[in-house]
Amino acid sequence: MIIKSFEINKIDPFKNNLILFYGQNEGLKDENILNLSSKFHSIIKYHEREVLENQDNFFESIFSGSLFDEDKFVIINQASDKIVKIIEILIEKKEKIKEIAILLNANSLEKKSKLRSIFEKNLLCVPFYIDNNETLFKFTETFLKQKKINISPLNINFLVNKCNGDRRNLKNELHKIEMFCLNKKNIKDEELQKLVCLSENKNISELIDCCLVKDEKNTINILNDNIFNNDDSILITRTFLNKLKKIHKLILSYEKNKNLNETIRNAKPPIFWKDKPIVEKQIRTWKPDLIEKLIIDINEIELQIKRNNTNSINLISDFILNTAA
Repeated sequence: MIIKSFEINKIDPFKNNLILFYGQNEGLKDENILNLSSKFHSIIKYHEREVLENQDNFFESIFSGSLFDEDKFVIINQASDKIVKIIEILIEKKEKIKEIAILLNANSLEKKSKLRSIFEKNLLCVPFYIDNNETLFKFTETFLKQKKINISPLNINFLVNKCNGDRRNLKNELHKIEMFCLNKKNIKDEELQKLVCLSENKNISELIDCCLVKDEKNTINILNDNIFNNDDSILITRTFLNKLKKIHKLILSYEKNKNLNETIRNAKPPIFWKDKPIVEKQIRTWKPDLIEKLIIDINEIELQIKRNNTNSINLISDFILNTAA
């Protein structure tokens, strides 16, 4: 059975005690794993590799009487199709693990995944999709309101944009702001800028901005001045994809109202004032169908990178240069 992430609070982990979480929204997964964990007296964590390499020990710990002294929550991280046979054994002997809930925490799983199929058809499966800027903006607003901290919508947008779609990263920065504001309820722009140190590389953001205004010269300069490597590839593709989705939405709005100032003014989340000139130029540069093609292309590149990381930086660099040309 598939359920939405916002429905997880309805789960009774003692009745539905084999659960699969999968997807790239690690921050939201962390929140929900923590909430489920709070219902148990004992938490046991495994990496999938540990389970596969020590199957006898794993089954003994699950089925032995000693584990039934109190309820247990078992988390298996980095789960994949490699663990399917073990899950099938657990399903067969499900009656023996009534006091234990087992949660598999996986990254991306394709539709053809055997693990995903088993949980979708017979057990409990929860996909966690990447947050968009609007959901992260609302999440930030709610957090700040609860903590009674005053930050302008523009600065909230600054935080959201810089977190690059990563809820976990955003939460870390919000907690940092919370600690900074223990004895005061307002934070100045310059204080926020100094305090925040998010994962998005400033040079990556500048690289993509130059690319999307067809500034080929500066795009080449940034690529040459920075020693990007294969490990940077996913961060670059994610930053690029988030930017494309944002620009696509703005272009559609501009085509309706034919008023660029109104489009920028009504953007949600709000556009940080320093970014307005470059965003205006990007809106004028592109049409919706071309942005849609770029979104398809960048998604395909990310899939290729995940399958084989070798020379991935060359792959994304070529794409950026071709787009900027």
